[in-house]
Amino acid sequence: MKNIFSLSLMAVLILFSFSSCDSLQSALDEASKLNGGTAALTQAQIGEGLKQALKQGASKGASQLAARDGFFKNPSVKILFPDEAKQVESRLRALGAGNLVDDAIEKLNRSAEDASKSAKDIFVKAITQMTIQDATNILMGDKDACTSYLKKTTSTQLYQSFQPVIKNSLNKTGALNAWNNVMTRYNKIPLVQKVNPDLDDHVTNKAMEGLFKMVEKEEANIRANPVSRATDLMKKVFAKQD
Repeated sequence: MKNIFSLSLMAVLILFSFSSCDSLQSALDEASKLNGGTAALTQAQIGEGLKQALKQGASKGASQLAARDGFFKNPSVKILFPDEAKQVESRLRALGAGNLVDDAIEKLNRSAEDASKSAKDIFVKAITQMTIQDATNILMGDKDACTSYLKKTTSTQLYQSFQPVIKNSLNKTGALNAWNNVMTRYNKIPLVQKVNPDLDDHVTNKAMEGLFKMVEKEEANIRANPVSRATDLMKKVFAKQD
């Protein structure tokens, strides 16, 4: 009788053990799902997921800014006169030459829109080549942490690649001529302090600022909205910070 009881008890314990294992595995599977299946992601995988997000932001942002009025009618990125030429604008408007100022501002923005057609490839190349250090901290950081890292590590490279494109666009759109008209008119005013800002530098920096703002906006969107994550890796990586 004892033997029968012992065998029955053993059978119950074995069945309970299997049941517990199944329950434990189910719980682990469910936890993994809730965590986006990210527990086993390596730093390299997280870094690649961040790069994919930045590329998505650069592609989307460049396309939006390259459209007509992408810069000109977007107050957050619209390019105005350099700070050192603000007095040029105000003086000419006061003298009734505001049309020259308006023409120059529009063409500066048209130049940035034209150059943005090439910005996607320039930004994507820089993103592809950069090495992401401490990917997990960037992922778990602020909503603009990826974009801030991109700025910090690639701005010089991006400027060097983008500046010749801007220079070409300034000529192509007539912005350089419009700017020269403004400066010629201003410098004819008696007793004014003559100014001659570096237009290529100004427009390049402002166009890059605009592109970074668009990348930053898309990064925030990717972080906040899972449906915005276009690849499987991005879904897994950003699920970790949800």
